[in-house]
Amino acid sequence: MSKRVIVFSTPTCSWCRKLKQYLIQNNIRFKEINVSKDVKAAQDMIRKSGQQGVPQLWINNVPIVGFDQRKIDRMLSIN
Repeated sequence: MSKRVIVFSTPTCSWCRKLKQYLIQNNIRFKEINVSKDVKAAQDMIRKSGQQGVPQLWINNVPIVGFDQRKIDRMLSIN
């Protein structure tokens, strides 16, 4: 079953770049939302997660704040 993966990020965030690179390397398709340009999405992200930090990776509407590789691997069945 395909999972819905969304990355909330900003262009200047180095961990955001690492997260996106990791997903690409593992052939995970994702939608990227630049919260520095999309204020409504940023507000929605903060309201849902209680966190304003990026990156935030949402897998089927379950947020992972930061680049938590173990949790990402487990939720996306990587390795």
